[in-house]
Amino acid sequence: MLAPAALAPIQAALATAKLDGWLLYDFHGLNPVATGLLQLPGMTTRRIFVYIPRQGAPVAITHAIEQGPWQHWPSEWKKEIYSGWKTLEGLLATIVGGKRVAMEYSPGDAVPYLDRVPAGVVEMVRAAGAEVVTSAELVTRFYAVWTPEQRASHERASVAIAKIGQDALRLAGDRADSADHLTEFALMSWIRDRFAALGLHSDHGPVVAIGPNAANPHYEPTAESSSPIRRGDILLIDLWATEQGGVYADQTWMASLGKPSERDGKVWLAVRDARDAAIELLRDRISSGKPVRGGEVDDAARAVITERGYGEFFTHRTGHSIDPRDLHGSGPHIDNLETREERLLLPGVGFSIEPGVYLKGEVGMRSEVNGFIGDDGLLITPADYQRELLIV
Repeated sequence: MLAPAALAPIQAALATAKLDGWLLYDFHGLNPVATGLLQLPGMTTRRIFVYIPRQGAPVAITHAIEQGPWQHWPSEWKKEIYSGWKTLEGLLATIVGGKRVAMEYSPGDAVPYLDRVPAGVVEMVRAAGAEVVTSAELVTRFYAVWTPEQRASHERASVAIAKIGQDALRLAGDRADSADHLTEFALMSWIRDRFAALGLHSDHGPVVAIGPNAANPHYEPTAESSSPIRRGDILLIDLWATEQGGVYADQTWMASLGKPSERDGKVWLAVRDARDAAIELLRDRISSGKPVRGGEVDDAARAVITERGYGEFFTHRTGHSIDPRDLHGSGPHIDNLETREERLLLPGVGFSIEPGVYLKGEVGMRSEVNGFIGDDGLLITPADYQRELLIV
């Protein structure tokens, strides 16, 4: 649960941003930022608000029949109880009326991962007399950042899945010419078994796809629909996993089962160089102490692929936030295509860097690493990330 020790830095950030407070809202888990920060024990099925003021004690607005989850709410903080909507709206007016408050709201839905509060609730808060602004920077600083322990867990997972990914490519190559060649689904199952043996968890996947199937960025083979992996194929493996309670590592590895075609070589170089352009921009800005935004990093990668003639085939953002709770998190994304990501990449945040080119019906290629901004600079995982298209 949000604890007294966490209050001072949040209130300092509110003062810097010239905000009167941060208003958290949730209903049935709609807002992962609120649920993640509050960590209430047990389920709430009624609307809740928690107001964190720039000065003074936080105030929780709770429903009369759901007091159990609030049993550990600090006694020095305030807790209001409502049953009916009139009482709820009256409490809101008393607490936030005339104040400038941040909520998980993104103007124009610019960043959907931030836009967690329903429009009707925003209207309710405004009707209570408050000015509502986005909590974007607060979410980055107090929800999306990793602890040192979480960074360590990510690095361990990164080493483990990098080995699994490369071993899987080599296994596919070893079996490509035999009668016992692998299918995409069989290799996916082999990877899952390796995860289980190492105590790693993944919510779904991985993606194992030969060239034409890899042209679908979210392809996932099934037992009923899966292609054989044979000599001459381009093979993409996208795998992600985490230790129990840790932070995900997420990587994509590429191989050619035999000598690649001239076209495939060009596509690989475009993808690799776009990834490296993103990394170079990050390293330059971070090492010189200059600010950098997720959208700028996306632009740097996209410019390379566009210059190589594949711009129309790079159809997704360059990367997604990886926060302590979610693989596709609520922190800053590496994106100026799907969303208008203008948040700064602050120390403590992690993300993927994964440009791709997808030629429908022919081939798809992606190269994915993860980035983390630490006090010691930019960390890229895995440390020994893919520089050349593997030929197996």
